[in-house]
Amino acid sequence: MGENTNVTVTAKAKTLLSLLTEPIQWLQMLSSKLNPTFMIGVFLIYGLGQGLSGSLFKVVADYYWKDVQKLQPSTVQLLVGVYFIPWVLKPLWGILTDAFPVRGYRRRPYFIISGVIGTVSAVTLALTENLAVTAALMCFLGVSASLAIADVTIDACIARNSIEVRELAPDLQSLCGYCSGAGALVGYLASGFFVHRLGPQESLGLMALSPALTTVLGFVIYENRTSYIEKKQAVVESVRTTIRSMFKTIRYPQVWRPSLFMLLSLAFNVSTHEGHFYWYTEPKVGPAFSQEFVGVIYAIGAVASLIGVLIYHKALKDYAFRDLVFYAQLLYGISGVLDLIFILRWNLVIGIPDYFFVVIEETATRITGKIRWMPMLVLSTQLCPLGIEGTFFALLMCIDSIGALLSKWGGGVLLRLLHVTRTDFTNLWLAVLIRDMLRFAILALVFLVPKTGQYEELLPSDVTENNTSHEVDEETLELVPIKGKTEV
Repeated sequence: MGENTNVTVTAKAKTLLSLLTEPIQWLQMLSSKLNPTFMIGVFLIYGLGQGLSGSLFKVVADYYWKDVQKLQPSTVQLLVGVYFIPWVLKPLWGILTDAFPVRGYRRRPYFIISGVIGTVSAVTLALTENLAVTAALMCFLGVSASLAIADVTIDACIARNSIEVRELAPDLQSLCGYCSGAGALVGYLASGFFVHRLGPQESLGLMALSPALTTVLGFVIYENRTSYIEKKQAVVESVRTTIRSMFKTIRYPQVWRPSLFMLLSLAFNVSTHEGHFYWYTEPKVGPAFSQEFVGVIYAIGAVASLIGVLIYHKALKDYAFRDLVFYAQLLYGISGVLDLIFILRWNLVIGIPDYFFVVIEETATRITGKIRWMPMLVLSTQLCPLGIEGTFFALLMCIDSIGALLSKWGGGVLLRLLHVTRTDFTNLWLAVLIRDMLRFAILALVFLVPKTGQYEELLPSDVTENNTSHEVDEETLELVPIKGKTEV
């Protein structure tokens, strides 16, 4: 009996040790097959930028518009849509960084420019009293533009590595998901505390952290300097070639069909977030959640997103795109019904407290939402031809951003038509019901997604051959090594 007990304890200890060391081994594997400095870039841009700063942006901005500017939820929903404009312009940022070098550098200057824009915008928001709504919107737009421009470079690196080491494409998206999820978790946990202690406006100064470090990153990035004269002479032809290649690629059915699905699936998933947020904090008809607990709710959502990435990474990488997207979208629609139950307060009828039910609702929505979107990100990298992978991936992300913008604006119009205001939430349940019906309607569009597996090549061989023949030089992007320079 004693020996069996010892064997059991030893087995459990080994299992626990394996769980702790497996992530480290996974990162070591990625580092051995990819350049370690590329991974550092992912940690900085996705973890600190999109994760930490993005979560602060979401929570603090909501309280700023509600408590400082005192706007209606439908108006805020429309303004939030404007934040996506810099992301819609990602192909422009991609062309600028690819074809318009500054003193021979394609990456460094744009990191610095994006960092300066974001830092100045965040500091202006934090320090300027009685800022006009238009001026405040321009500052938020500056912060969003900073994140978008910095994101373009790392996306190009991800697309290239996903093409060249195709078997790592799902792993790279998992890495990005883990980094952004972990950063978001920290940001959400801290955001409610800072809003309560410092106030909404002063807390906006925290958003200057990420762009400030992005500026520093621009100075320490190691990049091969290209001939400025050669680039200047070839820039017009380079832009023309890139645009021609993009239009040729997007016309292939295996490209435009999934691109159309991504656009429509985002656009039809209308967002009622601002209506939910105002209702969350309403003491008379809502659950009256505190500022700290609102941050905790979003932090729980960040943990759930990480769980969604983990589920995808461990169990779903080998499924075909269409099957995975269909069932994930179905679960996503079902999870949205929990919002309706919460708004109607049926959770109290069945004896589930608000604080507990919102955790269930946020967890289910975030897990299914992440599982739904991970394969689409992998699919996006597989649609990018070599030679224009940076700009084309930016184009696909632009399509996604247009869908997200339409989602925000569609939700804002819906809230306004149903007269959902700062104090009147009578028809909020109807807005949520319409949103959920549209989520189920998206299932009818899944035929646009290819049936192929996630490791299979989708583009015709002539597309890659034509684009690589136009490529001028090999992209080199890494941090300055401690001892000497290491070529990528």
